[in-house]
Amino acid sequence: MVFARTQSTAAEAPKPKIFLGRAPRMKLGTVTYNLAEDWDIPTLIKNCETTGFQGVELRTGHKHGVEVTLSQEQRAEVRKRFADSKVELMGLGSAFDFHTPDQAKLKKDLVATKEYIMLAHDVGASGVKVRPNGLPKEVPVEKTLEQIGRSLRELGAFAKDHGQVIRLEVHGTGTSLLPNIKRIIDFANHPSVGVCWNSNPTDLAGDGFEANFDLVKNKIFSVHLRDLSLEDYPFRKLFARLNEAKFTGYCLAEIPPSTDPVRVMQYFRALWLAYQDLL
Repeated sequence: MVFARTQSTAAEAPKPKIFLGRAPRMKLGTVTYNLAEDWDIPTLIKNCETTGFQGVELRTGHKHGVEVTLSQEQRAEVRKRFADSKVELMGLGSAFDFHTPDQAKLKKDLVATKEYIMLAHDVGASGVKVRPNGLPKEVPVEKTLEQIGRSLRELGAFAKDHGQVIRLEVHGTGTSLLPNIKRIIDFANHPSVGVCWNSNPTDLAGDGFEANFDLVKNKIFSVHLRDLSLEDYPFRKLFARLNEAKFTGYCLAEIPPSTDPVRVMQYFRALWLAYQDLL
């Protein structure tokens, strides 16, 4: 028996050497918008495992079908599929925004978001992404920012009770400006509510990238990344600042679809790792 074990060990192929100075502190994943919007869950898991992507944020309305209409049995099946894989279901991506001046609609959206938070809990995710999506012209800006923030405070308390967090995407005309995101987060004032950094051109507006990053650096819960090959955005500086802030969460690829998605994911990961190795 000892001989047999020795033979088996000797026959194993040696693991390839990975030329990285250190393991990245951050984790790499993808959102299903847009690259993976037509993938079902088995395809999504397979492609992520093949390319070394560690997690995924499932955007609502896509082919994976993880929606509030799922039965408890179906939710348990989704949870098990990810638990049995190497891919973490890190979150669900919603389109709820809370800036509407229509108070009846706002209440309806808050109820719907709570249902989504319960879905996230049931399928084994850790949080829900929401977004501001603009500033109604007929309402003072500060009033809208306060309304969004107070809505997030209510949702943050509900999320905490279900083991979840709320990730506020830096999004929308006017609301994507980091001083406005900071005001929203201040109004929310809840430990379970944080920021989903979105790698927008507006990150460079006003006092510039460094000042804007500093406004929310201690509340960044996740990061969305555009194509890392784009030269109009300081990705190396972003990763350096995230590293300084000791960010250990997910950087999620939010990139266009491709006829060769696995190869695109492999190149994306290679460039992301190269950036990490420079920190």
